[in-house]
Amino acid sequence: MLRGIPSCISPELLKVLAEMGHGDTLVIADAFYPSASSAKHSIVVRADGVRATQLLDAILQFFPLDRSVSKPVLIIDKQECDKDIPTPIWDEYRAIVAAHDDRGDDCIGMVERFGFYKEAEHAYAVVATGETSLYGCLILQKGTL
Repeated sequence: MLRGIPSCISPELLKVLAEMGHGDTLVIADAFYPSASSAKHSIVVRADGVRATQLLDAILQFFPLDRSVSKPVLIIDKQECDKDIPTPIWDEYRAIVAAHDDRGDDCIGMVERFGFYKEAEHAYAVVATGETSLYGCLILQKGTL
């Protein structure tokens, strides 16, 4: 047993986070994201029943965001056909990132859906959450302490 590890972080996810090095990326995927098919060259970690916001907050407690790139957090952006869909989860993501990184909004970028999929192909791991918010996926790039 370890102390201080949030309960939403499984042993498998903890191992993956520890294995990751500087510059590696982690996808936190919503429940609609094609996690298994997009992770052909990545590790898939299941976090069913866990909200992406809860997982993001837990991970950022000990996962440094990369300072060598301007946008180490990438949020999937809406397609034109979905422009009117509300995305309150984005505000939650921004608040969580700001609570853990002094750059706040400045280290967050938006990536159009298919561009996001392309970026995600290179991820070290994909965490499939139970998040049901639309456009609730993001990519984190790991930095150093």
